[in-house]
Amino acid sequence: MSTIKYEIEFFSNWHCGSGLAAGADVDALVIKDRNGLPYVPGRTLKGLLRDAATNLSVEKEIVSTVFGVSGDEDDHKTGCSFFGNATIPSVEYQYIVENGLAPHLYQTFASTRIDENGIAKDNTLRKIETVVPCKLEGEILNVPAGAEQTIEYAMCFIKRMGTGRNRGYGRCKLSIKKEV
Repeated sequence: MSTIKYEIEFFSNWHCGSGLAAGADVDALVIKDRNGLPYVPGRTLKGLLRDAATNLSVEKEIVSTVFGVSGDEDDHKTGCSFFGNATIPSVEYQYIVENGLAPHLYQTFASTRIDENGIAKDNTLRKIETVVPCKLEGEILNVPAGAEQTIEYAMCFIKRMGTGRNRGYGRCKLSIKKEV
């Protein structure tokens, strides 16, 4: 078993939702850690990679071994690999926390529904909190021998991540961090 260290480079604002809102101000907040910094949950990455590997017709045995098999209690199987959260690299993380810069990582965007006459429809104003483009890094633990190449290949097919992918949010590139 090995560990894969990876990087996510965002080229546009992105939003991985927390399921929370900020009252009347913002309808959808970004998921944040205890210091108020954004991250991509490991389960989000795992789902995207599983979907990519399945669509690429990777051997079912590799997919089920790494990601697991969902189903009812009788045929449910947990995958052997653990997908950690992708976070801001530690040096930048520490600098942001120490200098109180976390609020500068976020932008709020508003949108509304327009009717056929070009007029905004009542009660359709929505605001979403996004994170400015940045780099995150994470690890995938307990990767079986031979599955590293499959995961790296699947990463090439993930071009967007998070909410609003069809609206231009979350454009990204995933890559394996090679040891120097």
